Amino acid sequence: MRFLLRLWHTLGLTALLLAALAQASPSQAQTGFDRRGGDYTSFQIRSGDPALCAARCEREARCRAWSFSYPRTENALAICWLKNRVSPRVEDKCCVSGVRGAGVVEPLTGLTEFSIDRFGGDYRHFDTASDTSGATCKAACEGENKCRAWTYVRPGYIGPTARCFLKDKITRPRKKPCCISGVVR
Repeated sequence: MRFLLRLWHTLGLTALLLAALAQASPSQAQTGFDRRGGDYTSFQIRSGDPALCAARCEREARCRAWSFSYPRTENALAICWLKNRVSPRVEDKCCVSGVRGAGVVEPLTGLTEFSIDRFGGDYRHFDTASDTSGATCKAACEGENKCRAWTYVRPGYIGPTARCFLKDKITRPRKKPCCISGVVR
């Protein structure tokens, strides 16, 4: 009986250690990174959601890693690249990438809302440079007294360039991979 208790205790500690290592691993899926090489297949994702790419990798035994590329023009669709090896991450605004089992990890940066659209309440919009953080759009909103919220739309979702929408009211957040939003109080 003591042997079984020790075995369960050891297995439990091992599981905790593995979970901690997985969380600390620099190979988790993140926005703003690509993994080049090792492609064995690719396909379009009409919804433009990187979580679908991660889920497909989970279902395929051959898949070890994946890269998701946002649409680059209004007429293009997002592309998912499944990979048979895990190559190093390379910083690139075009993409979200990860390894099998990591899912999609959006950066947590205070009040910035990744993969969130705040539809409606627009009083002004403008084209802007591509930006993985939405910082330019956020700064524009913070610089205007009228602005209460903002939404940055990545290039390729509603046009070939990125677009910033400034809002005079705070609208309900909706999960949408095209966008980065925030509220200014």
